[in-house]
Amino acid sequence: MFLEALGSALLGLALAWAAAHRLPDRLPARRTVLLTGALGAVFGALVTHGALGPGHFLATLVGAVAVAAVLLSLLVRPAARRLRRSSPAAY
Repeated sequence: MFLEALGSALLGLALAWAAAHRLPDRLPARRTVLLTGALGAVFGALVTHGALGPGHFLATLVGAVAVAAVLLSLLVRPAARRLRRSSPAAY
């Protein structure tokens, strides 16, 4: 279980770093993003390990990355510029 937790935390950090690097203007502070990715992945590993049981190392890591990705997606803010219509919509 320790290797699953460590591996999931590293994968969560990698995913969070990639998200923070790719979308810096749409995410909050880098520290928040990295912490959310790591803790989300550890929580996802805990839930997946509890559901599947021991012996499913790769499936546990996949579950950890999925939960981390979902939590990171909740941090994304809308883009600054919005689409504007040239004329009012007719109802």
